[in-house]
Amino acid sequence: MNLKIYFYVFFVMLSAYTLTGVNFDKWMKKNKIWEARILVIILSLIIGYLLTNFIFDFFSLTKII
Repeated sequence: MNLKIYFYVFFVMLSAYTLTGVNFDKWMKKNKIWEARILVIILSLIIGYLLTNFIFDFFSLTKII
């Protein structure tokens, strides 16, 4: 179970890093910087959660871990 926490942290940080490359200015209203940052945080948490669960489900189905 400890390993899963490390995967959560890794994938959340990785997704936050990759989401910084997306230009959210086109979709957000002008001067809404904090809302765009909160959106990046929420999206990175969602993507990190989904990636971690996918990896652990995949490994449990293939009996690697």
